[in-house]
Order: sequence, then structure tokens, then C-alpha cells
Amino acid sequence: MTPILLAPRRFGDDRGWFSEVYVEGRWRAAGVADRFVQDNQSFSAQAGTLRGIHFQRGPHAQAKLVRCVRGAILDVAVDLRAGSPTYGRHVAAELSAANGWQLYVPVGFGHAFVTLTPDTEVAYKVSDVYAPDCDGGVAWDDPAIGVDWPLPPGGPVLSAKDAALPRLADFDSPFDFDGTLLGTLGEPVQV
Repeated sequence: MTPILLAPRRFGDDRGWFSEVYVEGRWRAAGVADRFVQDNQSFSAQAGTLRGIHFQRGPHAQAKLVRCVRGAILDVAVDLRAGSPTYGRHVAAELSAANGWQLYVPVGFGHAFVTLTPDTEVAYKVSDVYAPDCDGGVAWDDPAIGVDWPLPPGGPVLSAKDAALPRLADFDSPFDFDGTLLGTLGEPVQV
């Protein structure tokens, strides 16, 4: 599997809009084969809040379906599959409450985002429950990954945990390459 950018349909009128943000059969037809068992939501008060690059290893590895419900983020998925020709490469997309897009991040990819606006809320579905003993990550600023983070002049707002994550060179991936190369996201898939 590889990350997929999705655009749920919005049905609007003079009151605003309505959207089905997850319909298992339509998302499955678009390439999202995972079943989701937990919904998470985060709030970030400051623009420039950076969360990640995170993953969960087996036996509780998680795929994620991420959307921004207030504000805007740059959302990033990093290929962490050992043996992958695209290992360490990433894709990124701006997700916002305004565009309603979602990023599917399969197992084997690290996930991170930075808030582009203050008071940002992110909601995401995960395919397995949170398991602290399976929690892991790699450094957000690893030059081998090379994410061009749009940061404020003072730099990112980070947790102590995220500031101490290892670089790829010091990381032993628990994920295996499944034969699917990381491509570009391109235009979102309409669902």
C-alpha cells in the first residue's frame, strides 16, 4: 500500500455543506482496505506545532486516515519500509477544514504534521488501538528525509518526545517492503 489523498464530496446550499467523511465501501474502492477501530482528535493552539514523525509497530501497527477539521496542516507520510527503493522519501499535502481532504497513511509509513494556523484540530481514524509499547518515531528534521516544513521564524513547537526521536541512520525499521513504490499524491481521489 501507499498513501492516498482523498476528497470526500461536499453537498452545499445557502446553509453551508454536508459531507460523508467516511463510507467504508467507497473508501475501499479508492484503495483504503483497512478497517478502523479507533478515532483520535488533536488540538494545537499555536501555528507551527509539529507532531511526528510517528508510527506504531506490530502487533499493533496502525494505518491512519487523517483530516483537518479546523484550521490547516501540512500532512506528511514517510516510507519506513525496510528494503523499499523509496525508503526515507515522503509525500505531503495541505489538509484543511476548507478543502476537506483526507490523507490515508498505510502501515509502514511514518506520519507527521505541522499546523499552518492557530487553533487547529485534526481528526484521524486508526486501524489498531494505541499501544504505548509499540509506539515509535523518527526525527522530524532528519535531512535524509528532507521535509520542507513551513515553520514560523521561532521554529516548531515540539514535545520533548518528538525532539528526541532518532534519525533514519540510527533506526531499525520494523516494517517490510510490500512491493508497492511510493509515488506522488497528485490530485485527490473523489470519494
